[in-house]
Amino acid sequence: MRPVTATKICSFVILVLAISINTRTTEMKTKPAPSLRFSISFPEASSREPIDGRVLLLVSTDKTKEPRFQINEDLNTQQVFGVDVDGLKPGAEAIVDASAFGYPLLSLADLKPGEYWLQALLHRYETFKRGDGPTVKLPMDRGEGQQWSRAPGNLYSTPQKITVRASDDRTVKIKLDQIIPPIEPPKDTKYIKHLKLQSKLLSKFWGRPMYLGANVLLPEGFDSHPNAHYPLVIFHGHFPADFGGFRETPPDPNLKPEYSERFHLAGYNKIEQEYAYKFYKDWTGPDFPRLIIIEIQHANPYYDDSYAVNSANLGPYGDAITYELVPFIEKQFRGIGKGWARFMYGGSTGGWEALAAQIFYPDEYNGAWGACPDPIDFRAYTVVNIYEHENAYHAEAPWKQTPRPGKRNYLGELAATLQETNYLELALGNNSRSGGQWDIWQAVYSPVGKDGYPKPIWDKVTGKIDRSVAEYWREHYDLGYILRRDWDKGLGKKLEGKLSLYVGDMDNYYLNNAVYLMEDFLKATTDPPYGGQVDYGDRAEHCWNGDHHNPNYISRLRYNTMYLPKILKRISESAPKEADTKSWVY
Repeated sequence: MRPVTATKICSFVILVLAISINTRTTEMKTKPAPSLRFSISFPEASSREPIDGRVLLLVSTDKTKEPRFQINEDLNTQQVFGVDVDGLKPGAEAIVDASAFGYPLLSLADLKPGEYWLQALLHRYETFKRGDGPTVKLPMDRGEGQQWSRAPGNLYSTPQKITVRASDDRTVKIKLDQIIPPIEPPKDTKYIKHLKLQSKLLSKFWGRPMYLGANVLLPEGFDSHPNAHYPLVIFHGHFPADFGGFRETPPDPNLKPEYSERFHLAGYNKIEQEYAYKFYKDWTGPDFPRLIIIEIQHANPYYDDSYAVNSANLGPYGDAITYELVPFIEKQFRGIGKGWARFMYGGSTGGWEALAAQIFYPDEYNGAWGACPDPIDFRAYTVVNIYEHENAYHAEAPWKQTPRPGKRNYLGELAATLQETNYLELALGNNSRSGGQWDIWQAVYSPVGKDGYPKPIWDKVTGKIDRSVAEYWREHYDLGYILRRDWDKGLGKKLEGKLSLYVGDMDNYYLNNAVYLMEDFLKATTDPPYGGQVDYGDRAEHCWNGDHHNPNYISRLRYNTMYLPKILKRISESAPKEADTKSWVY
């Protein structure tokens, strides 16, 4: 009897909700539209050609900096509304009114009377006629790492003050009178070199020239030891404009201290310089391992990097990095050029990339250390089980819907719900074009939709999960599932000793949940045993990387030193007998 009663109750609740939604929809249709509107245009001086893209209206109560730099997922975010434009001509108007999707307020109709600072920005899209058929409009990276607020060529307005009154009846005109200038590329030094390679694989996929780049850190003595050949280490992570954390001069004594909101710490920019200079002294010291470390530039039309795997929407980035870029670098800088001498580490996005590349290319790399990795098991896609949950935004029950959390601190205090973080992205761009975290996961993992854009894993407005897309994700990118599926088919033998994971048990984005699931499998596996390490930081936030001795704000500056002893140990244990383990030791 109880199951029948529960079913009747659930059906009744659904009926009531449906009636409520229909009533609200009718009210919205009959309610007069708010009269406050914004007309946004650009002069011929900014561009003589029509522009495709996303117009963003930015509204702020904080006058200390431009509104375009105040949009985020945290509690201190300001307001954004977004609309698409196709072929917007000079002098023509893009209208932002109550129909524009917004974050955190969903509609301009919800803007309360008061004083605000306004700014508008036009994020440019390009048309791509892909080699596999679809034609799509996307924002190509222009050297900034897919940051709409800083992308060269984007048009924006000078901030202006406005007073909004109750029942405002007017159109506010905004001119996009500024253009974000090009970014000057970094210069080579004795130790750091910058490479750019046109990828044949990616160019064919995108139907236009596409490039991969790398910032290469050369070992001390590279020029004076011409017969040495070196192991290669990839430090995976977000877009690196230059090789980070390496400073050849002492910290600037006149540096103005900056406060870190993330770590609640004053003068963090000085700490960064101190550790960057310390790494330089270690790197050039007499007893430091002689290796090549690279950071890859693979920003693309969807995000600041590609996740280093092949994708139906992004193209064959995994193959392009492994079979085009890495050999190119090894040839130019005397890398050993063998799988046993290639290693990877990284955190967050870089942690997922290191683990994924090791799993998908098990013979090409000899060890991956993944810190605070993005979800590596989609039964814990942060807090969503995409195979069992019906809705990503809330847990459904007969009498209530409980919002799922999106971001927390080490005490569990919430900064955002999962719905809010997705609504931020939807305001910035539809069709996975926001440049945000959830959109790039969707772009990498999803099949191509009928419109040529990534097929959504869930409805961006309602949160309803598409089970068919979830099944595609499981077979292609769920790292935990792939290990369980293929471990006994030969993959386990190739990965023995190559996988290590580190995460804080209070990761801000709940990334520890998926690590628990993978740990359960790895530690229960005995044929062969995985032979790596899984470690957790007590009350540690994102992005804890295995350092039990330093706070998070310090350990994140030590990636390039803390994993090197593990790499040397791995070489001593696994290098073939005939391998070159001596020419690079000096």
